[in-house]
Amino acid sequence: MLAKDKLQNLVEQNNGYLLTSDAVAAGVSKTYLAQFVKDNGMERVAHGVYLSQDGWRDEYYILFLTNKKVVFSHESALYLHDMTDREPQITVTVRAGYNATHLRKQGVKVHQVKSDVFDIGISSVKTNMGNEVAAYDRERTICDIVRYHDDIDSQTFQTAMKEYMRSRDRELNRLMKYAALFGIEKEMKNYVEVLT
Repeated sequence: MLAKDKLQNLVEQNNGYLLTSDAVAAGVSKTYLAQFVKDNGMERVAHGVYLSQDGWRDEYYILFLTNKKVVFSHESALYLHDMTDREPQITVTVRAGYNATHLRKQGVKVHQVKSDVFDIGISSVKTNMGNEVAAYDRERTICDIVRYHDDIDSQTFQTAMKEYMRSRDRELNRLMKYAALFGIEKEMKNYVEVLT
């Protein structure tokens, strides 16, 4: 297969995005990649990430592609799970000790947690543009907004809680299991009793 065809296939498979790392892994030289990007009028949207002219810019996906160790959380997870209609400031969670200075400089809200709770509830979620990113599942997200209730807009909090409790695919057993792990079981029981 010609290098041009390999790159075109990568662009098609990734909803208009082309990553330098994918091109190199496919055996295409960086020199040829640079020429392909120029010839096709692709936009450099981040280090090593290019977007075709007919592709849709997806800030969540771009951030995820360039920061594989982040998980979308809190208000961003609510948004990705359609539990709020407000597009929030992008919020992520990282492991404690992760240097997130570059994220904060980009205006990203960053939460750091211990490694023993970081992996709880990580799932794959599609953005509005159809790209897959890592985000906490609905139950972990509800636990996070209860834990950080003072940092969340009250209307966003109330809407999310009502949306979750009305949802047919809610997992109350999982929610209570997570609540116990985070030490908020009593508080969560109160919310469940009032809202269901």
